[in-house]
Amino acid sequence: MLLKPDCIPCILKMIISYVRKLSDDEQGCRQLLTRFLAIPALRGQNWDLTSPEAIEPVMDMLMETFGVSDPFSGVKEEENARALELYPFFKQSVLQAEDPLFSAVNLAIMGNRVDIMVLDRLDDLKEVIAQNPLHPVSKEAFETFRQKLAQSPHLLYLGDNSGEIVFDRLLIETITDLYHPRITFAVRNLPALNDVTLAEAGRVGMDRVAGVVSNGMDGCVCGTVLSRCSEQFRQLFAHCDLVISKGGGNFETLENQTRHCRNITFMLLAKCAPYCNYFKTGMFEPVLMNFFQ
Repeated sequence: MLLKPDCIPCILKMIISYVRKLSDDEQGCRQLLTRFLAIPALRGQNWDLTSPEAIEPVMDMLMETFGVSDPFSGVKEEENARALELYPFFKQSVLQAEDPLFSAVNLAIMGNRVDIMVLDRLDDLKEVIAQNPLHPVSKEAFETFRQKLAQSPHLLYLGDNSGEIVFDRLLIETITDLYHPRITFAVRNLPALNDVTLAEAGRVGMDRVAGVVSNGMDGCVCGTVLSRCSEQFRQLFAHCDLVISKGGGNFETLENQTRHCRNITFMLLAKCAPYCNYFKTGMFEPVLMNFFQ
């Protein structure tokens, strides 16, 4: 999905929110915003790229400004720690569910909301998710996905945000218990906002439930641009039995590349108007969309 007019103010608002987490220097924040506004895509001068690609130069500027390779490492640690505290509660919830896979899929998609929640206490987050304020995913799409899982000995699971990765782990554990496939979990090769890299995957124990690889991309992009991924990853993507793609960044960069994969399922929340229009959903409704051949 290429950049939409809605994306530009959304990107700027998100980036400023993250900068506030890194520094309380008001003058420095203003200077950074001025530099961000010089990026052609964020001035409405380049519509032939996706939002994750538009954010790439922002990451380069942040790394230069703060003098570190991963400015959001502390944010990611906090998000993962918060989600790990919730893990036992939701693990038990899935085990006790009438349909554990359906429960785990919905929780994994709800996990896509963790990074936009502004909550003061862990119990607040637990209450929001436990009450399941969103509609569950389409039963029809879910049953199609379930049938495909049963026929797929090798899965490639594309990770997204920190915090969310803990819910991904819960879904992977549930899939493994039911179908025993080989699962490979892919992360960003380089830091990109709060997206997971090999470091975060290791800290939440993802390497204990799946093989973990980086996508080999040559830049700080919050998505999966196949032409920029390593040859090893592209081969993995093309030859696995099913790709599970989590989050908006992966969806936006892969939406026009599904021809490179025989079978892919997108899981995400409809967080914005362009998503709602594309998926025909209401705001913050869960999306499970299958592209199977």
